[in-house]
Amino acid sequence: MFRNGLTPTHVIVVLVIVVLLFGAKRLPDVAKSVGQSLKIFKREMKDLTSADSTTSPSPPTSSPAAPPVPPDPGGGSTAPPGPTAGTDPLPPAGAGPQV
Repeated sequence: MFRNGLTPTHVIVVLVIVVLLFGAKRLPDVAKSVGQSLKIFKREMKDLTSADSTTSPSPPTSSPAAPPVPPDPGGGSTAPPGPTAGTDPLPPAGAGPQV
């Protein structure tokens, strides 16, 4: 059925249908609108691809190391403070509001 692809006969039939739908007077306006839309689309695609290329991830540069943490003068644990042993920081599911 579509062995030969788009033939000149197909193009002529499509052009006749377009002229009948839009009318000969509106055809230049329609063509101008389509051209402007394609121009805007191409510009946006170019901007999008250039933005992607500029924001592509680059390998991390060598940054200065974090300063060492001074030792605890009290000689205690260096672990961050957390809940005490035997307490649960989160209530059980469905426990409702605690008063």
